Amino acid sequence: MSKPFIVVCDGMDKNIFESLCANENIEVHPNKKCTQEEIEGLLPKANGLIIRSATKPNKELIDKAPNLKYIIRAGEGTDNIDKAYCSEKGIKVSNTPGANNNSAAEHALALMMSVLRKTPWAHASMKEGQWNKAAFTGNELWKKKVGIMGFGRIGQLLCKRLQGFEVEVSFFDPGVTESPFSWAKKVNSLDELFSDSDIVSIHTPLIEATKGVVNKDLLSKMKPSSILVNAARGKIVNEADLYDALKNNTIRGAGFDVFETEPLKEKTQLHELDNLILTPHLGGSTEEAQFRVGQMAADQINEFFVNNNLVNEVTS
Repeated sequence: MSKPFIVVCDGMDKNIFESLCANENIEVHPNKKCTQEEIEGLLPKANGLIIRSATKPNKELIDKAPNLKYIIRAGEGTDNIDKAYCSEKGIKVSNTPGANNNSAAEHALALMMSVLRKTPWAHASMKEGQWNKAAFTGNELWKKKVGIMGFGRIGQLLCKRLQGFEVEVSFFDPGVTESPFSWAKKVNSLDELFSDSDIVSIHTPLIEATKGVVNKDLLSKMKPSSILVNAARGKIVNEADLYDALKNNTIRGAGFDVFETEPLKEKTQLHELDNLILTPHLGGSTEEAQFRVGQMAADQINEFFVNNNLVNEVTS
């Protein structure tokens, strides 16, 4: 009987990948990162895929993989996978919950600080040989009001990391009945969260109820001095409305790691703005997170194909 054939599509920690390849019970494609064209060529043979955000197992891709049994999202969000069609085809889907959480929380905090202190713009100016202190006077995070939209694992980690800045934390999450922390209060609506906060950081999953929920109406309720951070999912925010709010100085600034369409290669309206920091979906892109994600994915591949055990299943 042939061994299960596994394709690691979007990259993995080198040591973890080598360990996965050494597993005598499975066959692993020798490249730990593949182009989309290479992936398509491997699909007819593939029994298992380990993906990140770049590979999108939609109906078209799945139909090219008649022997596919298992997809692991090396990360938490699975909105890039057509889970309903996977279920229809008998393909199991898992993720690696928790592995990226600290990295995502830290990146949100980094975006906050970068917008507040205007660090990227000051750096760009210095690279051009300028010394313009007056242009880059920023603001402190200390004692500010920070609103966290979505208070799951990442939102709660951010709340913990913020403690040292003595900020006033509030959060909105219909799934959390009361605050697990004495220093964080639950508010009753997004309107309240957005209108009262100096900084709003988004940490909700992308589901039908959150798609486009941060729109012109919510943005108009924010203070003119406030900033918005999104290191969750791009489609939660209406980008046209965000552009208008930043262009018209309805809010002071924003830091975004995620976008409606990724990768964001072509220049868009967002690139025109001088009060918006853009990063290329770096929330989980730390060496530490990649090690944790890779280890969980490798373990789960072994559990599924060798021990007939499905770990961290995600359904539609």
